[in-house]
Amino acid sequence: MSARTVLHEADISRALTRIAHEILESNRGADDLVLLGIPTRGVTLADRLGALIRDIARRPVPVGALDVTLFRDDLAQHPTRSPHPTDIPSGGVDGKTVVLVDDVLFSGRSIRAALDAIQSVGRPAVVRLAILVDRGHRELPIRPDFVGKNIPSARSERVNVRLRETDGIEEVTIGE
Repeated sequence: MSARTVLHEADISRALTRIAHEILESNRGADDLVLLGIPTRGVTLADRLGALIRDIARRPVPVGALDVTLFRDDLAQHPTRSPHPTDIPSGGVDGKTVVLVDDVLFSGRSIRAALDAIQSVGRPAVVRLAILVDRGHRELPIRPDFVGKNIPSARSERVNVRLRETDGIEEVTIGE
């Protein structure tokens, strides 16, 4: 079976715009809000959400990156994983509402690692989760607060998010 496209560029754009509005509504504005993307594509999505929130709220929102590599529980099975830089915005995360941003939510293990990683850099007041694609099959009790699209999938299928900035194309595909 070949991969089929489930989200096109316009779909991704609409989903991110909706998520930006939902984040602002949930937080009652942009005050004390920090977006942290999980590398690689989560960082790109966090940057886009930051720009959308800035345009809607008419004020900038700090955006950074949170590497979870060294906090993963499968590091021994995948020792070739190379860390990405963590970039916490000035002002930090203490007492802030932090929204973790990632492209696909599957087992929940990356998010569990992100929760551990964030505790190593500060103590947020609240941590929320924004995901472009929720494909199900959770192994941990992790649930996103903001979801672009729920895409039911078989465990054997692969969901690929491709973004213009990292891949030169904008789409989400699913296939074997």
